[in-house]
Amino acid sequence: MNPAASGPDAAAAPAAPRKRVLLAAPRGYCAGVDRAVVAVEKALEHYGAPVYVRKEIVHNRHVVDTLAARGAVFVDETDAVPEGARVVFSAHGVSPAVKEAAAARNLQTIDATCPLVTKVHKEAVRFAADDFDILLIGHDGHEEVEGTQGHAPEHIQVVNSPADADHVVVRDPERVMWISQTTLSVDETMETVRRLRERFPHLQDPPSDDICYATQNRQVAVKKLAPSCDVVITVGSANSSNSVRLVEVALDAGARASYRVDKAAEIDPAWLEGATTVGVTSGASVPEILVSDVLALLAEHGFGEVEEVRTATEDLMFSLPRELRADLKAAGAPTGRPRPEGRRSLSVQPV
Repeated sequence: MNPAASGPDAAAAPAAPRKRVLLAAPRGYCAGVDRAVVAVEKALEHYGAPVYVRKEIVHNRHVVDTLAARGAVFVDETDAVPEGARVVFSAHGVSPAVKEAAAARNLQTIDATCPLVTKVHKEAVRFAADDFDILLIGHDGHEEVEGTQGHAPEHIQVVNSPADADHVVVRDPERVMWISQTTLSVDETMETVRRLRERFPHLQDPPSDDICYATQNRQVAVKKLAPSCDVVITVGSANSSNSVRLVEVALDAGARASYRVDKAAEIDPAWLEGATTVGVTSGASVPEILVSDVLALLAEHGFGEVEEVRTATEDLMFSLPRELRADLKAAGAPTGRPRPEGRRSLSVQPV
């Protein structure tokens, strides 16, 4: 033993700061994403490649690239699909016009629209039939918004933000209702509703909450861990609305810094300088392998202690699209799959 190691100077040396990761739960795949991704996987297994997919099946680069390597062909519109071929509609949903265009080309369709998005479509159709002006809170250009708007284009106008509420014009202030994109910030959506209601006191709410359970659960988990974090890292792609919202939610909830990455290699080591607590979460279209890679990189920088911050347990599971399910059943193939949270491979300490 080195004598100096037990001397007074050694005793006075400050202990190294404790470094840890707070890992949000729930995180990653939701039931709708799981359903859509498994639908493409099973279609490839059952029918063989190629299987065409309109738009990205979900908004995650890793998922899309992995499926493309297995034989999925992603196209922007149905007119890029060979006549009579098979095409999968993404989890974000499509308008009736897209379905009509597919039928005109004799395409064999598999509709992987998330059932919670389908619920919003049905709300839009119902209130349009009653001649309401429908205010769709969401982001212009997002595929889900385009699909929803296409179900009642003459009745729906998009409200992009709370500030946009000041510019809305309706035909009859007593016949107005709101619906929303499922992947928005809960807080921002409700602020938009509040400002709309100031202008239209008779504004009607949708029959049930439009923002999906998974979006809300991931935001609640981030709100719980963010105040304790020097940095929060969200794993998710730039075109994933719910992932981008998680970055904002972390900042609003008290994180000193908040970043989004597609994969671990995008993490800048400078973000970790001086940090002792790093929060990690992932968007609803992110496979767990990407989170595992982030945790491995953080461990290399001294953040080897991982504590899970759980605010909810999700066990919702959606059946596969009926067209695919019928063909699998006829062939005697299994139609089930593990729940999204059943795909976990991490062993972490809960808090």
